[in-house]
Amino acid sequence: MGETRLAVDIGGTFTDLVLATPRGTHEMKLLTTPDAPERAVLEGARAILAAAGCTPGDVGLVVHGTTLATNALIERKGAPTALLTTEGFRDSVEIAYEHRFEQYDLSMQRPEPLVPRDLRLGVPERIAADGSVLLALDEAALRATARALRTRGIVAVAVCFLHSFTNAIHERRAGAILAEEMPDAAITLSCDVAPEIREYERASTTIANAYVLPLMGRYLAALEQGLRDAGMACPLLLMMSSGGVTTVETAKRFPVRLVESGPAGGAILAQAVAAENGLDRVLAFDMGGTTAKLTLIDDLDFQRSRSFEVARAYRFIQGSGLPVRIPVIELVEIGAGGGSIARVDALGRILVGPDSAGSVPGPACYGRGGTLPTVTDADAALGRLDPSRFAGGSITLDVARAEAAVGGAIAGMAPTQGAVGIAEIVDETMANAARVHAVENGKDTAGRAMIAFGGAAPLHAGRLAQKLGIARVVVPVGAGVGSAHGFLRAPIAYEVVRSRHMRLDAFDAAMLNALFAEMRAEAESVVRLGAPDAPLTEARTGFMRYRGQGHEIAVPLPPRTLAPEDAATLRTGFEAAYTALFGRVIPRLEVEAMTFALALSAARALPGRVPDPPPRPAPPAAGTRDVTDPATGATEPAMVFERAALAPGMVLPGPALIVEDGTTTVVPRGMAARINALHQIVLETAR
Repeated sequence: MGETRLAVDIGGTFTDLVLATPRGTHEMKLLTTPDAPERAVLEGARAILAAAGCTPGDVGLVVHGTTLATNALIERKGAPTALLTTEGFRDSVEIAYEHRFEQYDLSMQRPEPLVPRDLRLGVPERIAADGSVLLALDEAALRATARALRTRGIVAVAVCFLHSFTNAIHERRAGAILAEEMPDAAITLSCDVAPEIREYERASTTIANAYVLPLMGRYLAALEQGLRDAGMACPLLLMMSSGGVTTVETAKRFPVRLVESGPAGGAILAQAVAAENGLDRVLAFDMGGTTAKLTLIDDLDFQRSRSFEVARAYRFIQGSGLPVRIPVIELVEIGAGGGSIARVDALGRILVGPDSAGSVPGPACYGRGGTLPTVTDADAALGRLDPSRFAGGSITLDVARAEAAVGGAIAGMAPTQGAVGIAEIVDETMANAARVHAVENGKDTAGRAMIAFGGAAPLHAGRLAQKLGIARVVVPVGAGVGSAHGFLRAPIAYEVVRSRHMRLDAFDAAMLNALFAEMRAEAESVVRLGAPDAPLTEARTGFMRYRGQGHEIAVPLPPRTLAPEDAATLRTGFEAAYTALFGRVIPRLEVEAMTFALALSAARALPGRVPDPPPRPAPPAAGTRDVTDPATGATEPAMVFERAALAPGMVLPGPALIVEDGTTTVVPRGMAARINALHQIVLETAR
C-alpha cells in the first residue's frame, strides 16, 4: 500500500478532500453535486492530485464517508422494497412506539414507513421467545409471495421474523428461497443486520438497509470503477458511524452502517487532537454547511450508542424519525450550519434553521440564486469572512447580496444588527444543545476544552466558548476539512451485537464465553479483510438494566474469558455506570443483561502529549478589517493574520482574524490565540 492516501467526505453543502503524501498534506473543498455525488469526488480527486504534483497511481488508499444513504432515507429515494414478516405482525412498523412524540401538536405527523402497507406481507411461521419452533415456515406460501413480488418489480426485500435473534433458522431458509425465486433482488435479513431484541427497531433497521442497498451498491460500484478509470487502482475503505472504517464488500452488505459517517470522522480527529494537547475532558464542535454536531470525549474515549434516528418528521424531536440499531458515536446534531436559513416569525423573533440552503442554491452571498439569509450571510455581513478566500477561493462571496438578504428578511434593523441577531441566536442554540446533551449523559460542559473543526466552527467557536464558560478552544490544522482528516486516522473496525437475556443471579459464564467467541470470529472475518496482519484491539459491552425497567445502559465488560465469580464484576460495572447517569443505585433490585456487543479494531496508538513551545512575538498583521462582535454589537478593527505565516509560540490578542483557505478563526475580544508546537490554534481567555 502506497504512502499517499486520499480521504473524501461528502457533506450536505461541501465535498471535502484531504490528500496525505510523504511530502505534506493538501486540502480542497468543492460544492457537493447532489444529483451525482461521485462527480464531485472524481473532479476533486483529479484537481487535488494535480495541485499536489501527484499521479493517480501514487494513491495507495482511498477512505470515503458519504451522506448518500442518509439522504436516500430522508428524501425517500431508495429502491422499491417489500417487508416479509411473521403473519399477523406486518403493522408493527406503523404502530411503532404507540405514543405521541409531540404531545400537544394536534396536527402531529408520524413518519411514514419506508414500505407501504400493501408491500408488508405476512408469512406463516413462528419462533418462540426462547428460540423454539412453534409453527414451521410455510415454504410454499413464501414462494408464492416471492413470485408475486417479482411481478410487481420489487428489487429489495427485508425479512424480519419474530424472535429471529434467538433462532434464525426460518430467516435463513427464507433468504435462500428468496434468492432462488428473486435472483436479482437485494435481500436483507434481520438476523444479519440487527440481531437484537425489540421488534420495531429491528424491523426498521432491516427495512432501512434493504431500502438503500441497491442504491449504495450501484454508487459504490460506480465510484470504484470511476477511481480505477482515473488510474487509482487501490483499496477503497468506507467510514462507518461507529468511528471505524470497513471494506467496500461490508459496506455493500450493510450500507445502513454508513449513516452519520462524516461526524464520526470528526470525532476521530478530535480524539487525536485531545491526546496531542493532554486534554482529558473535551467538547468536540463540528459546524459545517448544513448542521452542527457536538460530541463529548472523556479520558480520550467517546460516548457510544446502539441507536440512532434518521428522517425525523420533527427534525430534532426524539421518536419522530425512523430508528436504526447501528453502532454510533453518541452526538447531538442540530440544524445550525453555515447554510441554515434565518427568518422572523409572527412574534418578531429571529429563528435560524433547521432548514438549509445547501449547495444549491446556497447562501445569498454565493451568488448562485439564493435569496434567503443564512448564517454564512450573517458572518459575511459581520466582516468575519474574506470574500476572495472562501472555500479556497473557489467561491467569491458577494457581501452586498448578504447584507441585502439579511436586511430584507429582518425588517426594522440595519443589516449589521440583523446579522448580530442571527449569529447570537445560532450560537445560543448550539450552546443550549451542548448543555442539554451533557446533562442527558450525566455530565456537564464546565471545565472542558473545546476542539473546533468544520468550515464554520472556527468562526463561531470563540463566542460559543464564552457562552459555555469554556476557557480553551483548539482549532486543529486543516480544521475546515476536519472530518476528512479524521478518516485518515480511523482504524479498520467492526462491531457485532447479539441479544441474550441473562439475570446476574443466574449468571452463565460458559454461555457468555461461547457467545463472545462467536462474535469475535464474525468481527475478525470482516476486520481481516482490510487489516490482514495488524494486531487487534477488542472491546466488549453489556447493555444492562434493573429488572422491570424498560431500557438498558451500556456497561463496559472485561475482554477476557469470564468465570462464574464475574457476576459480581458485571454488577459492580453496572452500578458504576448507573450512578454516573442517575446519581444513585437502587438497592435490593436484581440486574439483568439484555444485549452484548463486541467491537474489534486494528490497534491504533493515539499520539502523545506535545509540549508547548516557548513564546515568541507575533508577526505584523497582514491588514485589518472591521468586524462586528455579536457579544457587544460594537464594530472595531480586527487584525488579520495568514495562518500559514504563524509559527509555534506566537500569541495574538483579540480581536483578530486568522485566515486560511478552508476556514477563518475569529479571536474575539477577551481571548488570545496561541500557536502550539503542532501549529494548532489555541484560543484562551485572556488573563
